[in-house]
Amino acid sequence: MKRITLAAALVLVPLLMPAHAADTEKSNPAYMWDLSDLYSSPDAWTAARDKAMAAADKLESYKGTLGKSAADMLTALDAISAVHKEADRLGVYASLKADEDVRIAANQERQQLAQAVATTLGEKTSWLTPEILSVGADKVKSFEAASPDLKRRFGFFLDNVLRAAPHTLGAEAEGVMAAAGNVLAQPDNIYSQLSNGELPFPTVTLSDGTKVRLDQSAYTKYRQAPLRADRKKVFDAFWGTWKSYEGTFGASLNTQVLGEEFDANVRHFPNALSDALFADNMPEGVYRQLVAQANAGLPAFYRYLKLRKKLLGIKDELQYYDMYPSMFTLAKPLHFSVADAERIGLDVTSVYGPEYTAMLKKGFSGRWMDVLPRQGKAAGAYMNGSAYDVHPYLHLNHNYDYESLSTFVHEWGHAVHTLLDDETQPYETSNYSTFIAETASISNEMLLNDYMVAHAKSKAEKLYYLGQGLELIRTTFFRQTMFGEFQLAIHEEVEKGHALSGKRMTDIYCGLLKRYYGDAEGAMKVNPAYCVEWAFIPHFYYGFYVYQYATSMAGAAAFTQAIEHNDPGVRERFIAMLKAGGSDYPYDLYKKAGFDMASPAPYQALVARMNHLMDEIDALEK
Repeated sequence: MKRITLAAALVLVPLLMPAHAADTEKSNPAYMWDLSDLYSSPDAWTAARDKAMAAADKLESYKGTLGKSAADMLTALDAISAVHKEADRLGVYASLKADEDVRIAANQERQQLAQAVATTLGEKTSWLTPEILSVGADKVKSFEAASPDLKRRFGFFLDNVLRAAPHTLGAEAEGVMAAAGNVLAQPDNIYSQLSNGELPFPTVTLSDGTKVRLDQSAYTKYRQAPLRADRKKVFDAFWGTWKSYEGTFGASLNTQVLGEEFDANVRHFPNALSDALFADNMPEGVYRQLVAQANAGLPAFYRYLKLRKKLLGIKDELQYYDMYPSMFTLAKPLHFSVADAERIGLDVTSVYGPEYTAMLKKGFSGRWMDVLPRQGKAAGAYMNGSAYDVHPYLHLNHNYDYESLSTFVHEWGHAVHTLLDDETQPYETSNYSTFIAETASISNEMLLNDYMVAHAKSKAEKLYYLGQGLELIRTTFFRQTMFGEFQLAIHEEVEKGHALSGKRMTDIYCGLLKRYYGDAEGAMKVNPAYCVEWAFIPHFYYGFYVYQYATSMAGAAAFTQAIEHNDPGVRERFIAMLKAGGSDYPYDLYKKAGFDMASPAPYQALVARMNHLMDEIDALEK
């Protein structure tokens, strides 16, 4: 399934606006999505699924026809594409319906039925890539010349298949690899089962007598506790539990790494990183440049850590458990209704021009989002834009705070990206990459932060928003790059033939924590007891994935700076990049828009932004 974008899960906390106002919004049908735009009823979904399964079963009949003529190739690819498009739509409905209320078993079962369509589709078309390769590049190009529709809709796909020739196996072997996919996915399932269902989370008693069972949600909440002794108690207990299972989590992640290395070896890639970057044709230099520039920017991060220590009033060494309390608090909590979020979102994104604004207004007027938390509803926030012929849907849990406002503009950044893409591209080239997707959303967050700083009603508010801007950079750039460097390190261990135990992973992660957080420079003291944090991070089971959040933030910083400075043509190039969807490789789309993500410049722009935010804080704090 394409284009599902996620924001960090939100901890459900008491609403910050008056109860009567919250109740008014909760009862507003405009704030609940209407899935009938996808299918009129669950029965209609079932009928569509049966039809899609029957269509998928017939796709093998096209085997052996691709090389006959351009018309035959177009007919086969069109039939396959039609089933893919319907499978996407089926998956969207099943996923959204399941998240409406996770307690309803029928909704969860529907998701499994939707996945079965995708699995069947993969099996019935496993012959496709080998057959295209057997047709050969010369014949494919002659077919494209004879059929403009074939070239327009499928040219990029065909180029990609031909580019992958050195890494593509025979039809039988590709079928085996497809069947092995379920086995190779098991480390993630094991991690999820252990971390979410079977880990014996500890209970701690806080200084006010409150007893807290520290599951993952409670840890996320109480690591922000105002009293330092409570934070230490939370960290010691929580990470102590994970440490007890260090070996098990190590075995699980090691198996994940071995699976990725297996795929790379079988497909004749020099390493797993090259394998992971191949689909997007991403130069390895982008990944390496990201890591290099994050390390070059560490002095700015150390400055941030020293500022955090000062603002929190810590007299001795800053500790890892001091990273989560807000550096600035407000006497009266901020609150933003959904209507406020819509109004501010329109103001913030007006810099993109009237086309963007019109699409945002269209989305707000439709029932495209499920906004408010309720019992049984899945946590977190995401945009699902996979139903090409319909419109994007947004799953939110709006809690009326600034984080919710930021999430709102983030996810609508994805939604408008989807609209721009789908109105410009055919289905076959509408599947944009994460590398571009996160730029579209993080740019909105940065514009929002600058807007809120400019419109702050007091010095305290301005400091609060500046602090939030720093946290966005800390968590999305430095932290995600550190994760990316950890993934690189553990893969290189295996590639060198070294054993990779849980303890070894902890040692590697500890070295990274100490470097990134300036242990030797006196910026923060890293307690080795917390270095098992790697076991907590689910992203390590998604391949080389998290680096894209950091690169996207750097790209967003470069675009935001240029747009706010009214650089000639930058707004138009940004919108053109979003409209391009999946019609070209993300690195090349960035270059066309004016930024080379393999060069230091975008990353340096982000570090400069961080220093600018700290300069503003220093000026206000004098």
